[in-house]
Amino acid sequence: MPLPFLTADRDYDAALDSALPHDDRERWRRPYRPGPWRVGGAALWLLLASFVLFAAVALAATGSLSSAGVVLGIALLIIAAALRILRVGVWVSAHGVRQVGLLYTRTVPWKRIASVRTAQQPVRWLGLPRTVQGQALTLVHTDRAAADTEPLLTTHGMDFVGRTSAFDRAADTVEAWAAEYRRG
Repeated sequence: MPLPFLTADRDYDAALDSALPHDDRERWRRPYRPGPWRVGGAALWLLLASFVLFAAVALAATGSLSSAGVVLGIALLIIAAALRILRVGVWVSAHGVRQVGLLYTRTVPWKRIASVRTAQQPVRWLGLPRTVQGQALTLVHTDRAAADTEPLLTTHGMDFVGRTSAFDRAADTVEAWAAEYRRG
C-alpha cells in the first residue's frame, strides 16, 4: 500500500503551483526552497555551535561562570549566523523584491523596477570570487543603468548549483510576480 504523503514520490511542482485559499500576497515569501549547499552550511554551523555550547556547560561546571558566559555568547552568535544563512536569498511580495544577504537586506518596490530578466553571463560560483558561465536573474531599475545591478539569483549560487530546473522555476516565478505587480 503506497503512502504518497510519506514518500518523496509525489510531484512537488504540482503542489507548488496551486495557490492556497488563504494565500496572502502581502507576506514575504521565497519563490524557491533553500539549496543543499545552504542547508548543509547552516547545519555545519549548528554542529559547531553544539560543541561550543558543550564547552560552555563544561566551563560552568568547573566554576568559571564568566568564561562560560563568554563562550555561551559565542555559541549564540554562531546560532544566529546559521539561522541568517538559512534566511539569505530572494523574497517577493506585493510590495516588491527583497534581497537578503548575510549582513544586509535590500528591498526594491515594484514601481522602481523597469524589468526582470534572465541573462547568460559570468556568475560567481557559490558566492566565491571564481566566476563561471551561467544564467542570472537581474533587476533593471528605473533610476539606474542596467549594468549597475547585481544578479538576484544565479545558476551557480548556493541554492541552485546542480538544480537548473529549480533556478528556472524560481526565475519564472519572480518574473511572473514582476509582470503582475508592475502593471498595478
